[in-house]
Amino acid sequence: MDEQALLGLNPNADSDFRQRALAYFEQLKISPDAWQVCAEALAQRTYSDDHIKFFCFQVLEHQVKYKYSELTTVQQQLIRETLVSWLQAQMLNPQPEKTFIRNKAAQVFALLFVTEYLTKWPKFFFDILSVVDLNPRGVDLYLRILMAIDSELVDRDVVHTSEEARRNTLIKDTMREQCIPNLVESWYQILQNYQYTNSEVTCQCLEVVGAYVSWIDLSLIANDRFINMLLGHMSIEVLREEACDCLFEIVNKGMDPVDKMKLVESLCQVLQSAGFFSIDREEDVDFLARFSKLVNGMGQSLIVSWTKLIKNGDIKNAQEALQAIETKVALMLQLLIHEDDDISSNIIGFCYDYLHILKQLTVLSDQQKANVEAIMLAVMKKLTYDEEYNFENEGEDEAMFVEYRKQLKLLLDRLAQVSPELLLASVRRVFSSTLQNWQTTRFMEVEVAIRLLYMLAEALPVSHGAHFSGDVSKASALQDMMRTLVTSGVSSYQHTSVTLEFFETVVRYEKFFTVEPQHIPCVLMAFLDHRGLRHSSAKVRSRTAYLFSRFVKSLNKQMNPFIEDILNRIQDLLELSPPENGYQSLLSSDDQLFIYETAGVLIVNSEYPAERKQALMRNLLTPLMEKFKILLEKLMLAQDEERQASLADCLNHAVGFASRTSKAFSNKQTVKQCGCSEVYLDCLQTFLPALSCPLQKDILRSGVRTFLHRMIICLEEEVLPFIPSASEHMLKDCEAKDLQEFIPLINQITAKFKIQVSPFLQQMFMPLLHAIFEVLLRPAEENDQSAALEKQMLRRSYFAFLQTVTGSGMSEVIANQGAENVERVLVTVIQGAVEYPDPIAQKTCFIILSKLVELWGGKDGPVGFADFVYKHIVPACFLAPLKQTFDLADAQTVLALSECAVTLKTIHLKRGPECVQYLQQEYLPSLQVAPEIIQVRAVVADFPLNLN
Repeated sequence: MDEQALLGLNPNADSDFRQRALAYFEQLKISPDAWQVCAEALAQRTYSDDHIKFFCFQVLEHQVKYKYSELTTVQQQLIRETLVSWLQAQMLNPQPEKTFIRNKAAQVFALLFVTEYLTKWPKFFFDILSVVDLNPRGVDLYLRILMAIDSELVDRDVVHTSEEARRNTLIKDTMREQCIPNLVESWYQILQNYQYTNSEVTCQCLEVVGAYVSWIDLSLIANDRFINMLLGHMSIEVLREEACDCLFEIVNKGMDPVDKMKLVESLCQVLQSAGFFSIDREEDVDFLARFSKLVNGMGQSLIVSWTKLIKNGDIKNAQEALQAIETKVALMLQLLIHEDDDISSNIIGFCYDYLHILKQLTVLSDQQKANVEAIMLAVMKKLTYDEEYNFENEGEDEAMFVEYRKQLKLLLDRLAQVSPELLLASVRRVFSSTLQNWQTTRFMEVEVAIRLLYMLAEALPVSHGAHFSGDVSKASALQDMMRTLVTSGVSSYQHTSVTLEFFETVVRYEKFFTVEPQHIPCVLMAFLDHRGLRHSSAKVRSRTAYLFSRFVKSLNKQMNPFIEDILNRIQDLLELSPPENGYQSLLSSDDQLFIYETAGVLIVNSEYPAERKQALMRNLLTPLMEKFKILLEKLMLAQDEERQASLADCLNHAVGFASRTSKAFSNKQTVKQCGCSEVYLDCLQTFLPALSCPLQKDILRSGVRTFLHRMIICLEEEVLPFIPSASEHMLKDCEAKDLQEFIPLINQITAKFKIQVSPFLQQMFMPLLHAIFEVLLRPAEENDQSAALEKQMLRRSYFAFLQTVTGSGMSEVIANQGAENVERVLVTVIQGAVEYPDPIAQKTCFIILSKLVELWGGKDGPVGFADFVYKHIVPACFLAPLKQTFDLADAQTVLALSECAVTLKTIHLKRGPECVQYLQQEYLPSLQVAPEIIQVRAVVADFPLNLN
């Protein structure tokens, strides 16, 4: 072994040594006999360094996993003997190996097992057991090997090929026949021997039993001697968590519904008589979390049994199952209401399924109604934040509580399906009593009261948010709660969670304000003052900006009386914050986008005449334009790169804000109808000079390009005079990404304006293509993945451009480029169809070819095109699918094949018998196709089928 290279295995080695070790590992993997050196080192215990031992196991693992079939019988025997002698040595070692080495060794044993068990090593387990006997170190390794084997055979997270899956099934079947009873006996002996003396080995063994029980005969485990031992472990502190998990796996095993019911009931009786159901006496929350999971498994198993029995029409046993379920509800409720959320979370599945049963019953008993109410109260209590929740800096614990709340929400939705009236009445009671005294109530109780009202909207769904019409009692209850919410003054509560919940609820029930519009002014004030957009918390300001935008949009008809007042009040929030003024804006630029959109919506949807709308829009956008001009001049003079970047960012925000205001327009309210064309044309004239700025090109071009996309939609043909100069600037000093983003703009213009832009397209067609070809032909390093991907995406964009031109009836744009250029373009399309292994581009190329054949392939087509069809397009239709990279298992490739067939069919339609004759007499014979196979009409008609 290269001792110098091995030094790099130490975690503290420097990077050069580590690189050398990595290279050495790769070298050993390729070497045909290096594994033997590693095997010898392990067998003879040559090295004491843990990292070298691990390294040797890695080399062996690679050999067994990828190259085992290449070894001779003698070499395979050597690997077996090496592992067994290593195992024997572990019995005598003064110190056990480190855990990571034992785990790696177990993985290698497991890999060898799945490779050899069915053929060369059927006595695998007996050989291992004869070595380890009941030696604690040996047992530890034996159990680790069993877990690694289970992982190889059963673990759903490991992706297996269909061949591996078949092999694994066969291994499990063979194990069940030949050795599982012996393995189970060994587990029993291990548990019996070590339950009081070695908790680590006992817990490992319980984990093995839990893992294997899912696919072995349950009667081997679910019997008196095993169950009694497991129940005994439930009373031993260091074992009970693992015993709990093991019992859970036993309960979870699929079996006959009546047998399952008996198993669960007998377990419950023993657990109850042993005092495990007295939750309040237990202080160990980790154990209770596992116990809660076990109760959840037992409850859900009983529910599965009940469902099967009902389906089979076995009413007597189904009734027994339901009775068994009902007797667990009290325990379920104790666990659900427990102050530890993990314990509560683990029982939610049982709770949810129990409510699903109640939903199916026609009549509920008094006890069942009481159970529903108890679950409801528990959910309401558990939704509450605790004192430790950190709202300003949410970490992992907070994220877990948010997930837990989502689970509780599903329970609340299910409660609503069982008893909507009860849920509504309960929420109303909690909400009303809390909001009556909100000033003296703790924040978490106020928040949850409003949250419950918010959740009712989904728990009691209606179409299009019509909560305030239809069912009178429900509508009046919700209306009453909403009125209380907006008039109680709770929006002034000094806690961010309450403030946010207030605004979320107001927006969710926006239809309330169409029923009682008199409350709009006070809610608008809450949005606009220190409670909302000017709140001390950035988080509240940010969320409120979005919610305010939604509120205004949804109530645009009711907003008319307040428009100018709102616009005046948000004036300071619209200010562009240049980097040098040192003023920290209340809102981030992303939040300001919502405010600009809101301002646009207010102006556009107002009932003002066009002149007033124009004046208001000009007031909104003129400050942006003025700032833009000043900042662009500053950018041109800026020397420091950091300052350049921050100025460019600010300029980009200005363009983005103007762009966002245009989202307010629609087919009913166009820019023209609102008299705002002139304002946006002024914006265009202001922003376009940024394209010629030599600094920070990427960010400036990106912003202006996005604005142009919007203006093409909003200004329509009025934007056309600006396109040529904008395109010229954007094509200067291009990178692949610039072109990729520029082409969709040209595609949009082409598809929208068609013949109107024909002169412009003809003029810029070749300059654009030259820019594309220049980037595509740039040399790049062979293994530069990102450059290769950029070129692939640019190639796709190029073909998409040609598809748009041909598909928009603009083929004359290509035809008028001169014969040489036309041929060059057509050749690139043929290359795209055949040479590049990119099915998305190939599909596009065949669509282009098909369209060109349709347009030019007739008798009156351009001179020379018929020759091109036979010399290039027809061969492309055959050569592309015959490429090895043409993978018919890929969905995109199948679409490419379909377009390829359409192209061939189009040639046949346009050229008629001549096409058939060419295929029969020239092309197919040139491919050495036998004459009896050349049935061209069938070939053309069933092209995809024949190719398959």
